[in-house]
Amino acid sequence: MKRVITFGEIMMRLNPEGYLRLVQAQRLEATFAGGEANAAVSLANYGIDAAFVTKLPAHEVGQCAVNALRQYGVDTSLIVRGGKRLGVFFCEKGASQRASKVIYDRENSAIALASRTDFDWKKIFENADWFHWTGITPALGGELPEICMDACRTAKEMGVQISCDLNFRKKLWTSEQAEKVMSGLMPYVDVCIANEEDAKDVFGIEAANTDINSGKLDHQGYVSVAEQLCQRFGFKKVAFTLRGSISATDNDWAGMLYADGQAYFSPTYRVHIVDRVGGGDSFGGGLIYALLEGKSDQEAINFAVAASCLKHSVEHDFNMMSVAEVEALASGNASGRVQR
Repeated sequence: MKRVITFGEIMMRLNPEGYLRLVQAQRLEATFAGGEANAAVSLANYGIDAAFVTKLPAHEVGQCAVNALRQYGVDTSLIVRGGKRLGVFFCEKGASQRASKVIYDRENSAIALASRTDFDWKKIFENADWFHWTGITPALGGELPEICMDACRTAKEMGVQISCDLNFRKKLWTSEQAEKVMSGLMPYVDVCIANEEDAKDVFGIEAANTDINSGKLDHQGYVSVAEQLCQRFGFKKVAFTLRGSISATDNDWAGMLYADGQAYFSPTYRVHIVDRVGGGDSFGGGLIYALLEGKSDQEAINFAVAASCLKHSVEHDFNMMSVAEVEALASGNASGRVQR
């Protein structure tokens, strides 16, 4: 069985029921989420041996996060316990022309205050085939840029494939800070994952003839961005999610995988959104699974996009889909008819 290590922050997600606004809510639903944790859950659901690495408080709230991962078969044995608090974010789901909104309360979380000595990367990467992290992790500050560098160097020395989702978050750091840190980490990465904005916000590389706010996407512009990223950092593959935003409720959803000078585009799905948060992480999880399973580049992007398309129909951040369900959609069964 293939083994994947993911590293980052997991937080408590608090959201009103349904489509209530935060100022209306009398009750909040509590679940757990984080970019790399979301990817680990996807991979575990697909039958991959997925382990999530982080630092969590040793109290009951930290244990709730551990239990949430264990519920879906994620290996939590490498999680470091310590620190005083778990990060929290509040999520208000948008609808129609009202955008979704996320408010973070994560300052001084256990992982943000972690030290380089907390993680024994040689032990962590024993028997590992793949290492996945996102740009959110070094953006948390403290020693995390150096910790991510330690992880990438060790993974590379041990022959572990590395993927990174750029995941730029302007509430965590500036574009200038992101470029400085991420430029040092990118040469270790084999597979770079991004969306319409990340390459521009982090590295100043912009897709031509594209307006993400109007939903206008130009395929050749993204091919050019992927080529420039590969030339600059030596990536083996670059994957983009391509979101055409019609409204907060309805999007066109597709993806591109660039490898060996060739671009592969998935079918485009018209998605009616139940919950979009975690959609990019489910794309990353699907792509990693497909590549580990030896699927062709076209099959891999088709699987990743189908997986993330289905995630948009699932409440909260974790993707609850099986390989069979994803492959059914990727093979063209998009009717949504009742299965009996």
